Amino acid sequence: MQNVMERYQTFRQVVDDITLMNNRFMNKVFDGNIPATQRMLRVILKNDKIKVRKVSVQQWLQNLYGHSAQLDILAEDENGTQFNVEIQRSDEGASVQRARFYCGALDMHFLDKGKKYEALPDAYVIFITESDVFKEGRPIYNVERSINESGKAFGDGSHIVYVNAACQDDTPLGRLMQDFNCNDPAKMHYKELADTVNYFKSTKEGEIDMTDIIEAYAKNKAEEAAHQRNVEVAKDMLADNMSIESVARYSKLSEEEVRALAEKQSA
Repeated sequence: MQNVMERYQTFRQVVDDITLMNNRFMNKVFDGNIPATQRMLRVILKNDKIKVRKVSVQQWLQNLYGHSAQLDILAEDENGTQFNVEIQRSDEGASVQRARFYCGALDMHFLDKGKKYEALPDAYVIFITESDVFKEGRPIYNVERSINESGKAFGDGSHIVYVNAACQDDTPLGRLMQDFNCNDPAKMHYKELADTVNYFKSTKEGEIDMTDIIEAYAKNKAEEAAHQRNVEVAKDMLADNMSIESVARYSKLSEEEVRALAEKQSA
C-alpha cells in the first residue's frame, strides 16, 4: 500500500510541476485544440486575423530520399498558410540549419504534384526556446529573406520566428511565455490555454490521458539525475589530476564532456 501511495504522490508531483515548455505536454494540450493554437499564433505573430482551421501534433513529413521531419505542432489557417511550432529546451535543437530544413520540408510536403511554384502556401517555422538563442536580449526574432543590394523583402512567403521564452514581461507575448512556464492553470493569462491545462491537471480523465507523459518525464528526470551524479564524479576525479581517458571510463561520460569539464575547471 505504501508503494502505491508513493507512486501516486510522485505522479501528482510531476503533474503539478509540468509546464507547456515540456514538448510532450505541449503536444497534449494543443492536439486538435484550435482555440489555443489560434490564440498562440495571434499573439506571437501580432495578427488577430489568423483563423486556424485545423491543427495536429507530431506530424511526420516523410522524405523517401533523405532526412524526414517530425513536427511538434502543425497548423493551417483558412488561407492555407502553414504554421509549424517547435518547443526547444536546448540551443542545439534550435539551430538555424534546422529552421532552414523545416522550411524546406514544409515546402516539399505542401506543393502538390503538377502545381506551379506560385501555388506554394506561405509557411511559418516558429521555435519557442527556453533561453535567448541569439543572446541579443530580444523577446522575439523575426527572420525574413531580403535582397542584399536594395534591402527589399524577397517575398517568397517563407518566415522563421524565434521566441525567447525567458522573456516574460508584461506584454501580450511576455504573458504568453509566462503561461508556457506556469505550472498552475489558475495563474495563466490566456483562457484558451488555461482551460486545457486545467483539464489535464485537475480531472480524472486528464490524469489518465497524462500517463504516458508522466512515465517519460519521470524517466527523463531519472536520467538527468544519474548524469549529474556522473558529472560530480568526473569533477572530483579531474581535481585529483586523473587522465581524461580514465575519467571518461569511470564516470561514464564521453571524452568530449570530460574535456569540457576540465576546461571549465582550469579557467
